Amino acid sequence: MSINKVILIGNVGREPQVRYFDSGNAVSSFTLATSERGYTLSNGTTTPDRTEWHNIVFWGSRIADLVEKYVHKGDRIYVEGKLRYRTYDDQNGIHRTVCEVYGETLELLQRTPASERPMSMPVDDEATADDLD
Repeated sequence: MSINKVILIGNVGREPQVRYFDSGNAVSSFTLATSERGYTLSNGTTTPDRTEWHNIVFWGSRIADLVEKYVHKGDRIYVEGKLRYRTYDDQNGIHRTVCEVYGETLELLQRTPASERPMSMPVDDEATADDLD
């Protein structure tokens, strides 16, 4: 038996992108930043803060709709899912590999105030984090 499980708590790095397909299915994707605090050893050696960026993907029209409505840049979220690698050839014909977390669970932990969101994003005043439950 083997286990492929990823648990992340971090901040959304950019507004989610949602793509809808003719089949009725949808996919949402965004980046998530997780950070480790830096520290100083007793001998004076300093280690700076370290931020890792993760590509998050949610498949399914229902979850894609929820991500589109309620997840915004800066929000603190909990994501649980599986690690997947995908390969493709870029525009120059170079073979690329990308690591993605295929999300299975999403929880909003802290929302970015509407006043700090980009002006181009519509804000639904009636929507709350409780609507996700």
